[in-house]
Amino acid sequence: MFSNVLSKGKIGSVKLENRFVMPAMGSHHGTEDGKVGQKIIDYYAARAKGGFGLIITEFTCVDLPGKALPGQLMITSDEYIEGFKKLTDAIHETKSKIFLQLQHSGRQTNSYITGTQPVAPSAIPCPVNKEIPRALTTEEVYEIIEKFGDAAVRAKKAGFDGVEIHGAHGYLPAQFLSGYSNKRTDEFGGDLVNRARFSTEIIKNIKKKCGSDFPVVFRISGEEKVHGGREIEEAVAIAKLLEAAGADAIHVSLGVYASMPWMVPPANVKAGFNVWAAAAVKKSVNVPVIAVGRINDPMLAETIIENEAADFVALGRAAIADPEFPNKVKENRINEISPCIGCLTRCNGEPGCDPNDKGVSCMVNPFTGHEGTWILKPAEKAKRVVIVGGGPGGLECAWLSAKKGHEVILLEKSDRLGGQMTPAAVPPNKHEISRAIGYYITMCKKYGVDIRLNTEATAESVMALEPDVVVLATGGVPLDCPVPTEKPVVNAIDVLDGKAFLGDNVLIVGGGMVGLETAEHVVSQNRKATIIEMQAQVGSDLNPSIRYFLLKTLKEAGVEILTDTKVENITERTVACVNLKGTAVDLEGFDTIVMAIGSVPYNPLYEELKDKVEVHVIGDAKQVRKAVQAIEEGARLALEI
Repeated sequence: MFSNVLSKGKIGSVKLENRFVMPAMGSHHGTEDGKVGQKIIDYYAARAKGGFGLIITEFTCVDLPGKALPGQLMITSDEYIEGFKKLTDAIHETKSKIFLQLQHSGRQTNSYITGTQPVAPSAIPCPVNKEIPRALTTEEVYEIIEKFGDAAVRAKKAGFDGVEIHGAHGYLPAQFLSGYSNKRTDEFGGDLVNRARFSTEIIKNIKKKCGSDFPVVFRISGEEKVHGGREIEEAVAIAKLLEAAGADAIHVSLGVYASMPWMVPPANVKAGFNVWAAAAVKKSVNVPVIAVGRINDPMLAETIIENEAADFVALGRAAIADPEFPNKVKENRINEISPCIGCLTRCNGEPGCDPNDKGVSCMVNPFTGHEGTWILKPAEKAKRVVIVGGGPGGLECAWLSAKKGHEVILLEKSDRLGGQMTPAAVPPNKHEISRAIGYYITMCKKYGVDIRLNTEATAESVMALEPDVVVLATGGVPLDCPVPTEKPVVNAIDVLDGKAFLGDNVLIVGGGMVGLETAEHVVSQNRKATIIEMQAQVGSDLNPSIRYFLLKTLKEAGVEILTDTKVENITERTVACVNLKGTAVDLEGFDTIVMAIGSVPYNPLYEELKDKVEVHVIGDAKQVRKAVQAIEEGARLALEI
């Protein structure tokens, strides 16, 4: 079924085992001084062992003024070669190949990071970094071209099979390529040939110093998604110039810092949304083209290659979610793939349960980023583990404990598994959450978890099972309406669960993630929605990219959002509110009032069990937070049992 994506491929002189590419993504797993340590070796080696044909390392800076972040990998001198050699040696113990991505931030950095004023083609600040850069002199441009070439030489000495030039996402080569940021009048500005000269000269410099058989990939944004930025027509033309200069492959991404929601898109953006740009570039060049952008499903990857939209597929966050994605495809274990659900949680820098654990990980698979330290070993002594609650934390703890060899019994009072992640999958664009629940259920069944639905646990029924360990993962329950009301109100979870009837005009109290997504669900049914939030803004608990797309959808649907507004009481006809200035605001005409004001822990068994058996509390039953904490706590506990 997956013969195309599993077929061998080639970039330049390098033969690849399949068409799966792990693209460059910042991991924050390097050392503080930008060197390769064991943690980052373990991280990449896991993906190599998992079967990725090509791994492209995260962006690695070729010149100190171009450094983007503290702790970013560097290759500005020979002192970095030794660490990179350990990385390439680890990758080459497998059949995978590895390319080093070469990068310079240009204007997309700040002086407090680099210690000097940012540089750029022109003195135009990035709308995100905002610091005015210094325009490079023509001589300085040629000096940076040499630094890219020198960095490639170091990469070759370190054992890399090739390099990728980061000419996408608004970094320095991209700044030269685009009239949005390049207003030069010398040989590096003006028409397409001149704007592409910086990039083409880098390619030629690398080929001259490393040999014509040393592969060079060029990553480009098909579109920049900003006013005045490059669009696909120019990207297609530039690709021909890059090929003529010696590029061995073109990797087609999207966006710049000013269009970050598109550059790292959440589930609000459809899977494979950027494949069309790769297909457009492929029509203009003869070298291989790599497609990227929410490619997280094996059949989608297979279809892209089969339809010749691209020659390779880059699985970014999908590689973070499951390092063994290619192996599982090859072995036809696709139901066992830990899915990327586009949540932008741990992969986008949000720390886990440990506030110091800031490196890249995954909500669905918290083992990511801990490859060398979280080792699931067979239990020294098999125990009977009773888990109460079939939400994501309970399911994660269940299958991992069973995999270790424990006898695991999971009790769930409802007729289905998933906890609050099940209604969370209901709003538009959130269906991929159900893939995570399906994955956990698959793994529970694989390792023999005894799942008992429609079973409400009591202290007596739990103890009757004679457990050695009890895990309480009973989650949380929605807060009751906190104000006097003469009219029945419903909670958002019941709305999403299909348990509450909705009228045509719905008022949602609470503008957090649940409230906003409930509103999106309401308007998708051709109903009208209004949101009231007592804080100054809605969606403060959301990732900025998710918030961007969600608010855009709500605005287009005509959803009215009232901030700095607090509900005082609810009568049969009126919702009495007061705004920040103390002015009374009376709202009328609503058929349904929905509460989306949060939850409280539900944990009725701990006090009864704590003196009878070893008992642990995880997830919202312990403290109401997000699914990421519940899942990680379930994993951490399974490691300990």
